[in-house]
Parts: sequence; C-alpha cells; structure tokens
Amino acid sequence: MVQTADDTLATTDLRGAGGSPLALDRYRLVRRLGAGAFGVVWLAHDERLDRVVAVKRIELHDEHVAARAEREALAAARLQHPGIVALYEAGRDSAAVYLVSEMVRGRTLADLTDVGALSDRDVLRIGAALCDALEHAHTRGVVHRDVKPANIMIPEQPSGEAGIAKLTDFGVAAITGDEALTRTGDVVGTLAYMAPEQAEGHAADGPADLYALALVLYEALSGVNPVRAPGAAATARRVGTRLPPLARLRRDLPGTVCAAIDRAVLPRPHERGTLADLHGALDSGLDGAGRAPGTVAGPAGERRAPMAPQPFARVAFQELQDVEIAPPRSAPAITQRAVAAAAAAALVAAVITAAPATFAPGPGAALAGAAAAALVVLALPRLGWMVSAGAVVAWLVAAGLPGAAVLVAAAAIPTMVLLPRDGVLWSAPALAPLLGLAGLALGWPALAGQARGFSQRAALGALGLWWLVIAEALAPGRLLLGDPPGTAGRILWEESASRAVTDVLVPIVSSGVPLIAALWAGAAWLLPLIVRGRAPLVDVVLVTGWATGLAAGTAALVAALPWSGPPPEPRGLVVGAIAAGAIGLLGAAARAPTTVRVVSP
Repeated sequence: MVQTADDTLATTDLRGAGGSPLALDRYRLVRRLGAGAFGVVWLAHDERLDRVVAVKRIELHDEHVAARAEREALAAARLQHPGIVALYEAGRDSAAVYLVSEMVRGRTLADLTDVGALSDRDVLRIGAALCDALEHAHTRGVVHRDVKPANIMIPEQPSGEAGIAKLTDFGVAAITGDEALTRTGDVVGTLAYMAPEQAEGHAADGPADLYALALVLYEALSGVNPVRAPGAAATARRVGTRLPPLARLRRDLPGTVCAAIDRAVLPRPHERGTLADLHGALDSGLDGAGRAPGTVAGPAGERRAPMAPQPFARVAFQELQDVEIAPPRSAPAITQRAVAAAAAAALVAAVITAAPATFAPGPGAALAGAAAAALVVLALPRLGWMVSAGAVVAWLVAAGLPGAAVLVAAAAIPTMVLLPRDGVLWSAPALAPLLGLAGLALGWPALAGQARGFSQRAALGALGLWWLVIAEALAPGRLLLGDPPGTAGRILWEESASRAVTDVLVPIVSSGVPLIAALWAGAAWLLPLIVRGRAPLVDVVLVTGWATGLAAGTAALVAALPWSGPPPEPRGLVVGAIAAGAIGLLGAAARAPTTVRVVSP
C-alpha cells in the first residue's frame, strides 16, 4: 500500500464522508492515494471499527488479475510481522477485488533516498529490519519476488526497531504448496532488482529475495543501481553480471558491510550467504556508519528527482556524473572449458608418463589419453572430468599399480565434493604441482584467490596443497616439502592399495599437513578482500604483507610437523612468495578498473 507523508488525516476527518463510495459494505473510500499496474490504492475509513485503513481496489479485467489479487491476499494472510504491512481483510464483488490493510503513514524508500532524507546508519537499520521481515516470510513459505525501493515503506512513527521499514505488495509472491502463479519460464518481478535465476524463468527462492534486498541497499548507499540501464533490453543484458564492488564507490563504509552486500549480489544463488549473514554484517557496521542524512550522486539520469539541499553528502562522486559503469565480465564459458580441457589433458599425460618404465605404455599412449581427456572435458566439463579421472584410476589398477590409483582417487574425490557445481575448476588444483616443479608452489594461493566466490577460493586454496603433497608422493623430487613425515617410499606401496592408505594418506593427514591446507585456503579467501586495486602503492603494501604472512605461516607449520630429523625449508619459499605477490597484484589490477563510457549530453 502506498502512503505519503502528506496524508496525515485523523480518523475523525474521515467520518461523515457519506458521499464517498463504500467498498465491501464497510470501507468508505475517501481519497485516491496512488495507482499501479494492478490496482488503485485508496485512503479509506472502516465504518465498523472506526479506523483509517488503506484499500487496494483491483479491477477484474481477466482471470490473471484475479489470480494475482488472490495470491497477494494469501501471501499477506500468512504473515504477521512488524516489518510487513498487515492485511486486515480481502474480498470481492462483481467488479473488483479489495485488499484492506493497515494504513502506513510515511514514504517509500525510493522517495526518501531521492531527497537525501536518510543517513548511512538509517539505511543499515532499514536493511536489518527487512532481513528480519524476509526471514519471517520465508519460514512461512512465502517468497516476495519483488523487493524494490517502491515496495518498502518507511513509517513516520515506527512501532519499534523491527518496524522501521515495512514490506508491501506481495502480488507476485511465491507460496509453498500453492500452484505457480506463472507458467514455467515466465518472469515476474521488476527486472532492475531481479535475481539472475528469477530473470531466467527459474524458481525464485529465498536467495532471490536476498539478492534483491542487497541490491536495494547497494543503491541506497551508492546512489546507483548498476543493473538498471536506459532500456529493458539493456537492463536484461546486465542481469547476471558481476557487479562493481560497493567499496569501490563507498570507501568510507565499513568493510564488513560492503563485503556482505557484494556477496549477496553474486550471480550464483549458493554463493550469496543468508539473510542472517547480511543482517549480522549490517548490525556490526552500525557504529562505523555515518549519522548525517544526505544524497549520493549516481550516474547522470539515474535519479529522476532533483537532489535536495543538504548540509552533508555521504560521498560526492562528481567523477561519476557523466560516466556509465560497465560491470566487469567473466571469461566466456568456452574459454573456461578450453582451459579446463588443457589442464585435464596435462594431468592425464603427467600420470601416464610418471608411471614406472615397466608399466609406461609409451609417449603415443600418453598423447592419446591426453587428447581423449581434453575432448570429453571440453564437451562436458564435469562428466568428462569424472570419466577421465575414472579412466586413469582404472588404467593404474590394470597396470598393477593399485596404490597409485588410490592416491589419484584421493586427489580427485575431494575436488568434486568441495566444488560440486564448478566442473570447469576441477582440473585447476593440478596447477599447484606444476608450480611446484618450477619452485613456485607458494604462488598457488594467489591463483586460487582469483576465483569469484568465497567458497571457491577457499576450496581451491586447500585443494592445491592437497594435490601438491599427493603429487610429491607419486613423483620423484621435491615440489614443496618432499615426502611428508611418516610416509614410505613409493616402491613399498604403489602395488598395494591398503599400504597406500596406511603408508601415505594416513601419515599425511595425521602429521598436520591439513593445517597448511587450511592456511592456504584462508589466504586465498582473504586476498581479494584486502588487495582491491584501489591504489597501486596501497596494493603493493597490502600484497607484500599478505605474501609475507603466507610464507612465514607456511614455514612455521612445516617446521612444526613431526619430522624424524631437522625440518626441511619449503622449496622456493622466497621466490614463491614473490610470485604470489605478483599474481595478487595482477589479479587486483584486472578486477580494479570499472570500464567507463562517457555519456553524451
């Protein structure tokens, strides 16, 4: 329901309006407040209970309109929360459906941000309240699917912290156990705030509402919705792209707030976290958020209303007034597949070539196996990788090397478990042993840190170390540590699956090597959060500290392992740290520049 700050009539002002229309035999329609695509909202008086209400009148043009009205009533009836506009009654006559709700005296979030009436702290409090409201809706099987500034009311006199913002308009909500409002593939909602999976016509669940809310907060804090474009087609092309980091536009905001909002607007639903995560970050950032109201100037034409005079502006982005921000694009899918295919081919060739001379089938077979792996991975990354890994394991068993087969399987299976939806990344950890051959193993966490998602980066960081130590058991020479403490020589276990477990895998795990994997996972996860490409000198200082900490931590953990003699110094520790720093800087530089295009006046 739409209500503006100008509608301040008291209940007594509405009595006696006998000439006004009467809806459902009790609600006197006094004044039209606004209209949308699916109805007109009226200021009304409840003649029975003597109270002010809002009545949405939805004319029955067709069955779709009736279904939408019924959907809104069913959704709102399930919900009782101070952050959701309460529905009092729903009814219909021959001409229209009527939804009667509480009258919220206030303005929409869109109105208030346009005139600079909110401070940063206000926006964070509103966001936290909306997280609670959406969690309440989701636990009751209702997904809003149209969270946007125009559907968020900010009451003049809120009823407590949970009621400082109110969600309204559940007309396109999805309800558990109810038939779909639309056909499969149809799209409902507002494109500029729509989650990618919703825009593609897939089922929109809780992560879709989380995405929309985070985008609303992004806009309120930065002054720009990076998805919105001049036309629907241009907007559609931006949906699903990775958005510019909020911290790049608002460096003065608490880092935890920026990181949580950036995470919540990631294209893949499973990477966004939860409403509770976002709520926690918003709460933690309250003390560091500005308390003075003001506006944030976005790109030219983004704001329709003129900016109101204010004593304080959160940030004056004058350089953004005449530019259009183009969100960074990821590598094309075919390029990612090609890289995965090449890595799979190199991996298969390396395993076949590393077999003892007695069992090696020759270079021709190695090339054939590599080519076959490349083709199947290029066509079907996940299935092809599983087929290739299974073929290598089967070949090793047939060649009389079941112990080696066990180690290959021990490397492959955790990769599929930790990266279940990212088949193009399953071959990536093979780069860690390759870096080890060049004495640059410590550069792997920096490479892993270039992945998009938090979980991807951490998983890749740990998997690279795991593959590295398994490769050290299979290959001659030292890649980082040499043979881990307690492991036996290859000749003792390669022909026995059980001994490969007891003489290699168990010692690796029990010796504490997984702690190094955890360190590398944390380093990969952290890298893009601290080295953002904001300023070259700052980035050099930060990446130097990061690489130094990675090298020192790795050396300390290696020294703490239960070696039988003096602990070895990790191979290429200094050179690897330099390589890691360089990779980190290059990655930050690649992410940093937001492509800009001057908008003609």
